[in-house]
Amino acid sequence: MVRQRLARLIALTAVICVLATLIRGSEAAKFGIGSGLPKASLIIEPFLVDLQERTFRFFWDTANPKNGLVPDRYPTPSFSSVAAVGFALTSYPVGVERAYVTRPAARQRVLATLRFFRNAAQGPDARGATGYKGFFYHFLDMKTGKRFEDSELSTVDTAILLAGALFCQSYFDGPEPEEVEIRALVDEIYRRVDWQWAQPHPPAISHGWAPEEGFLEYDWRGYNEAMLVYLLALGSPTFAVAPEAWIEWTSTYDKSWGKSFGQEYLSFPPLFGHQYPQVWVDFRDLQDAYMRRRGLDYFENSRRAIYAQQAYAIANPLRCKEYGATVWGITASDGPADMELEEGGVLRLFRTYTARGIGDAGTATHDDCTLAPTAAVASIPFAPELAIPAVLEMNRRFGEHIYAKYGFLDAFNLSFNFDGPLIHGRCIPGFGWVDGDYIGIDQGAILAMLENYRSAMIWRVMHKNPYVRRGLQRAGFSGGWLTASQ
Repeated sequence: MVRQRLARLIALTAVICVLATLIRGSEAAKFGIGSGLPKASLIIEPFLVDLQERTFRFFWDTANPKNGLVPDRYPTPSFSSVAAVGFALTSYPVGVERAYVTRPAARQRVLATLRFFRNAAQGPDARGATGYKGFFYHFLDMKTGKRFEDSELSTVDTAILLAGALFCQSYFDGPEPEEVEIRALVDEIYRRVDWQWAQPHPPAISHGWAPEEGFLEYDWRGYNEAMLVYLLALGSPTFAVAPEAWIEWTSTYDKSWGKSFGQEYLSFPPLFGHQYPQVWVDFRDLQDAYMRRRGLDYFENSRRAIYAQQAYAIANPLRCKEYGATVWGITASDGPADMELEEGGVLRLFRTYTARGIGDAGTATHDDCTLAPTAAVASIPFAPELAIPAVLEMNRRFGEHIYAKYGFLDAFNLSFNFDGPLIHGRCIPGFGWVDGDYIGIDQGAILAMLENYRSAMIWRVMHKNPYVRRGLQRAGFSGGWLTASQ
């Protein structure tokens, strides 16, 4: 019975997708998706304008102005996340372009951040350092900038920090001494990252390292957010990895290729893996060897993942409250609790922070009915016809509880109405659970992807960066802006 219901829903979803495909022809002209940059005449919903400015204020207000460190979460007292700092560096030029802050003010914040990371102690000792071999620890003390507790030296979080820094390097291209210094600092920070050291099992690149245990057990292989790791490692002017590293990265792709809810694509259950690399890299019409063989690009792949997520929400196999065509979006996010509870005859395993996502038809990966607004907002550049209605609907129906000073709170769960100890957030009678925090990396994806939708500004600026271009070329990419810029 369940299988028949899912089959009918998937068939219905396929019809919806066909209709949406017909609409997307006009959408592409309006939004600039798939051919060129977004048009200047793009009409933006006023709510999205408000959301972007509020999200920018999160980074501007919560960062430590002395060292540029940004909290992993807020307002709960928190350590800093170096990935959140990478998103913060990305946000400051956006703030200039949107007139949230002046260019001189943004320059000073960027300089404070880059000077800290250039001067911060590097070394193999377990205490007293910010990083080692050019990489940085995942979490740092907000005031001192030293390693927080036993966090790992993270290759992917360092890559996100570097992506934000390289964006600033290409954006601040003026003759002013401060902008000259920004470019030089980024060069120094990027050039000292020893990507070859991070290959204990070449040609793969490790997840990370810790003084107590050495390299972590796993190496990065696709498909996920670590595309950035390999591209920046390939683009390095000092410690570049060999092109075989990209072949190793894509070697497991076939295991993730398949059909899910009417879409055939390279899967990664949480949406953030489809979004983060494309904050900085414009993959429209770019293809590596794998995608040439499959006949699509990574941008289109992400669009299909978003369509599958919406179809999953429509099918709603776990009977989550309010899941549907305009209420969807699961990714890595906060959640209400770590407990197994029965609700409406359904036994659910609820979780706190975890990477939620979808798998094959009828299955899920850690879905406990927790929705994360960042999942839908950061999907807007790929599928505005699905994501914008979802974002507007979430605000219209639930904004009273989930939209506040710095935009959307990280997550909410309409199916959780239980007494018990909560790690984050609170339960609201008649509504469900809502987070009490903003999470830096989720805020970053919201702000950056709204800008890429509105103006493609981050993508356009990164077209100019020689390191990103070199990394793509050495990975075997061609087409799109990469070919046009040659």
